[in-house]
Amino acid sequence: MVGGAGEIPMYAIVKTGGKQFKAAKDEIIVVEKIDGEAGATVELTDVLMVVDDAGTTVGTPYVKGAKVVTEIVRQAKGKKIDAFNYKPKKNQRKRWGHRQPETHLKVTVVEAGS
Repeated sequence: MVGGAGEIPMYAIVKTGGKQFKAAKDEIIVVEKIDGEAGATVELTDVLMVVDDAGTTVGTPYVKGAKVVTEIVRQAKGKKIDAFNYKPKKNQRKRWGHRQPETHLKVTVVEAGS
């Protein structure tokens, strides 16, 4: 039954850069910067949960043998965050901005492990 109403697509919850992301095949996820050039392969082994046809597997804390293989699409910078400090009656003002580096990953393979 391919593409049926009751079928659940396989995906995994992975941890990288101190955050958790849902990774399904052919999706692009935006994570904290990972070193590497565009086109390089990255394996994410900190898999917290895997959902597939067999059911849901939750790790303690990680699912043994599970991994998500991704390909770096591009290295970029996030949206600019503007910040401003102001101290009344002191004529003290400071304005600055920050753009967090990020990596765009395309998920190629989700392996369930054991």
